[in-house]
Amino acid sequence: MGVAHAVLTIKGTHLASHGALSESQAWAKVWAVFFIEICGSFSARAGVQGHIKMHHAHTNVIGLGDSSVWKVPFLPRIVYLFIAPLAVPIITPLVALGYLKGHSLAHVVQTVLMVTLGLYSQYWLLINVSGFNSAVSALLCMLVCRAMFSVPYIHVNIFQHIGLPMFSPTSRPKRIYQMTHGVLNLPRNPVLDWLFGHSLINCHVEHHLFPFLSDNMCLKVKPIVSKYLTEKQLPYQEDSYLSRLRIFFHKYQELMVFAPPITELVGVQ
Repeated sequence: MGVAHAVLTIKGTHLASHGALSESQAWAKVWAVFFIEICGSFSARAGVQGHIKMHHAHTNVIGLGDSSVWKVPFLPRIVYLFIAPLAVPIITPLVALGYLKGHSLAHVVQTVLMVTLGLYSQYWLLINVSGFNSAVSALLCMLVCRAMFSVPYIHVNIFQHIGLPMFSPTSRPKRIYQMTHGVLNLPRNPVLDWLFGHSLINCHVEHHLFPFLSDNMCLKVKPIVSKYLTEKQLPYQEDSYLSRLRIFFHKYQELMVFAPPITELVGVQ
């Protein structure tokens, strides 16, 4: 159940936010609501705004797409890296409510209803189909399955951007320099590939260069992108999960608490 939920709420929501599940714009919106709001307990509009219009459009640009949304400076490194992510299933709908401020009443009602529908549907299935005998046990099961992969979820979101060059909004480099310097690939991993998809793990550079390519196509163009960037003497950044974890563990204050330095790419602006 935890694996199924992770596939829906990580890979599914990511693909839905990019409109990659249908060529029809109307159906793309339907899938975004289903995966992001019903399955993921978040606002579809806020998810698309934050991921597509901010993170992708302004990757590693200070104050825009610098991944600072993932930083919680007051938490100690052990708590942040290994304990706090377990609260993601509880925090997510609360954050979604915060993003609803200033929106129309109709939009607020729709989002609240969809999120409630998703949560209640899982609860109903556990009680009436899976045979849970009490509300407490069903709710505990929901929390466990929803938090099962929240630790790697947080790790992946910070490992691939934070600690890499950050740029000023007034002097950002051209897109190819911005993406090659500010994005990192993790190696292939059967579990993470299945749960997150290639575009979030081992083809993240390709995904940022070509955000509308499917997971399968990102994997196919990976050797071409790698060869091209190498020939052009551009960085093609890769590192292992454990290596990134060690870096964040030992440099937690520098990476997750203090403001990042601004990088100036001399000669390519």
